[in-house]
Amino acid sequence: MRGYRITFIRHGATQGNAEGKYIGITDLPLSAEGAAVLYEKYEEAGCPTFQKVYISPLKRCLQTAYIMANSTPMVEIPELVEMDFGDFEEKTPAELKDLPEYKKFLQGGLDNPPPNGESARQVVTRCFKAMAKIIEDMMEENLTNVAVITHSGIIMNLMSCFGLPKRSPMEYACDFGEGFEVLVTAQLWQLSGAFEIIGSWPPVYEDAHGEYFIDTEDENGDLS
Repeated sequence: MRGYRITFIRHGATQGNAEGKYIGITDLPLSAEGAAVLYEKYEEAGCPTFQKVYISPLKRCLQTAYIMANSTPMVEIPELVEMDFGDFEEKTPAELKDLPEYKKFLQGGLDNPPPNGESARQVVTRCFKAMAKIIEDMMEENLTNVAVITHSGIIMNLMSCFGLPKRSPMEYACDFGEGFEVLVTAQLWQLSGAFEIIGSWPPVYEDAHGEYFIDTEDENGDLS
């Protein structure tokens, strides 16, 4: 059965990330340091190629896409934007820690949104819509290897809600410019709304000496 490979990648860092702020829908660009780290990571990964890149419309994802795949066709998917943190946007946990509404938010739950923000249930619902759009487009365009550039919260929700094996969202946390590769088959997606998580990205391996390295060979064994 035919498989569709999707690589989910977190955008590069912004100044708001460096300051530890909630910047869900706040549209910040990459910081100079964040962009530099991305260039370094993608060079180490062997400059991967994809047939198409699906992206959140926020600046940090658009800029990440142009750094890693500027000659690749790109499609914006509005449902891939980060969670809307409402009144908590652009604030740090230290600034919020004494607020009763923040303490309530930290209790978690699918229907416990921040004030004037978005609930986890709403995020999961639109994550499913985003996946459905991407998979449908891949099948229609006969694409088998694409990337999705989005946000940490979106990746964690996608992996924990629809990925196999099942794990908690925090187990799918990833650093800037990194993420996970998944394999989608029509049968598994249509029957269960699920896909197989096949590894982290960039793939990291351990050699015989216990050292870790990024594999830069493609499937044919040629160096990129």
